[in-house]
Amino acid sequence: MIEIVLPDGSLKEFKEGVTVKDIASSLSKRLEKEAIGAVLNGEIIDNLTPIRKGGKIKILTRKDKESLEILRHSAAHILAKAVKRIYGPSKVKLGIGPAIENGFYYDFDLPETISEEDLPKIEKEMESIINNAEHFIREEISREKALELFSEEPYKLEIIGELPEDETITIYWLGSDFFDLCKGPHVENSSQVKAFKLLSVSGAYWKGDPSRKMLQRIYGTAFWKKSEIDEYLHKLEEAKKRDHRILGKQLDLFSIQKEAGPGLVFWHPKGSIIRKEIEKWTELEHEKRGYERIYTPHIMKADLWKTSGHYEFYREHMFFLEVENEEYAVKPMNCPGHILIYKSKPRSYRDLPLRFFEFGTVYRYEESGSLHGLLRVRGFTQDDGHIFCEPSQLKSEIQNVIDYVMHLLSTFKLDYVINIGTKPEKAIGTDEQWEHATNSLIDALKEKGFDYNIVEGDGAFYGPKIDIAVLDAIGRKWDGPTIQVDFNLPERFDIYYVDRDGERKRPVMVHRAIMGSIERFIGLLIEHYAGLFPLWLSPIQTIIIPVSDKYMGYADEVYRKLKESNIRVELDAENAKLGYKIRRAETEKIPYMVIVGKKEQEMETVSVRSKREGDLGQMGITEFINKLKLEIEKKL
Repeated sequence: MIEIVLPDGSLKEFKEGVTVKDIASSLSKRLEKEAIGAVLNGEIIDNLTPIRKGGKIKILTRKDKESLEILRHSAAHILAKAVKRIYGPSKVKLGIGPAIENGFYYDFDLPETISEEDLPKIEKEMESIINNAEHFIREEISREKALELFSEEPYKLEIIGELPEDETITIYWLGSDFFDLCKGPHVENSSQVKAFKLLSVSGAYWKGDPSRKMLQRIYGTAFWKKSEIDEYLHKLEEAKKRDHRILGKQLDLFSIQKEAGPGLVFWHPKGSIIRKEIEKWTELEHEKRGYERIYTPHIMKADLWKTSGHYEFYREHMFFLEVENEEYAVKPMNCPGHILIYKSKPRSYRDLPLRFFEFGTVYRYEESGSLHGLLRVRGFTQDDGHIFCEPSQLKSEIQNVIDYVMHLLSTFKLDYVINIGTKPEKAIGTDEQWEHATNSLIDALKEKGFDYNIVEGDGAFYGPKIDIAVLDAIGRKWDGPTIQVDFNLPERFDIYYVDRDGERKRPVMVHRAIMGSIERFIGLLIEHYAGLFPLWLSPIQTIIIPVSDKYMGYADEVYRKLKESNIRVELDAENAKLGYKIRRAETEKIPYMVIVGKKEQEMETVSVRSKREGDLGQMGITEFINKLKLEIEKKL
């Protein structure tokens, strides 16, 4: 017999080998009918899997988000069967086909290239399998049987060869003519997969290794309801319109030049204005909060990175060079440099908390296939800060950082989700240190009244952390602010302060980034605002468009008055039709257009069009300038 802990905390005994359906049936007939699978001891299992160990269970129905993993993994198998049918079972070699955050994919080795034009044909074959209501059947097999069944599937044989000797090997049948090496989970019948869509085709190296063969990866998604997939596809269309790489080129904000190398960003004049305004705001906010601005070198001796542990644990992501027979590294992090400044003279408890801040540009080697516009680059700048404090000051320092983060998010009108990552399996530091640090994070958030999720084992090896995922205008999550407690570097660099009793004590070190990477943050903002920045960030805040050349003198007078008031303004002096000029300003997403003609010149006014609000009518020049200044000041 095994003991199962139900969600209400009660215990029930079942025979070993019981299924989710059996447990659901013992609770209610309705739950038995609706059960898709379960989360057992943190692992998602399906209705087909015998349960041989007790533990905590949560039975899943279609209402539970976790059930989508079961649905999508099943869709991936249906996709694999369809591709085998279309292109020939002996010609198609199967890679892997997992469920992922927003859907699923499957990797194929094929003698011919699949394009997106082929996806409707594959979808039609998948629909045929779904309409046939083919059953998924789980089967446990011996290693010998597995090697025999997959003798013509080289990628599956490689996976089997890597499995531990004592691991149970399972396959899932789909109907009577298709099986795949798989641990599950799956639905019981293909007819349950009704709302799905194949999205794209791309190349993917086997196991992500550029030295291995490039396979063809087909991406798709699936939901329980058609309305849900329609909503998701609408969001994808919105995402395409907001793509920061397209808008960055259209608005002339930045570029990545082949001649310089991948993942290295060139900020054009307009993009530089946005970055400058953000950095100006950030620096002022740091000063208000007691941070001291510092600068550290871009390259430092490799020995420093050996002390920090990066040489051992992060070497494959670093760039190295040799100078005068000594090895140097381009910095991938700013923290060791901040520690050296802390260590440059004796510190007392009276100096703490000590808060350092740097716009630190770092360089990390990322494989070219993983680079993505501003979101994944090789060179980027962090609004990086490190706090050195006494253990008793830790909670209040965390709260100060949380206050700053919330001010940032409200200023840019961004929503968020808060996660706390706890001690991972491999970690340094004592249990007491971890408990104190983790409780400081939890208490700081509780006292501030914030909701949060505990993500077990997601802390860094050197300490627990708060990660804040930022949500954009269409609900996508982006890596955002982070607050990390570190036991590692103070120990490795042997830093200390002299306490009130004259004894040397180890300070607590807090790593924190408010925006994180400035490049990624601006990429987020481009997509969040769909290129239409708030006025204070807009590279061009207003453009003056004369109705004809006859009014160029008055247009120039308005231009000078706006310029003198520190408004970023342009004058469209091109000899072109008014409609064309207006459409161009719309495309360039300029917040305000000022139209001047005969009436405006006679009355010394301007006609104002807002990109957000439409036609605002005529205004006096001073009135319009005051409106802009107020909007800029309040960061509306």
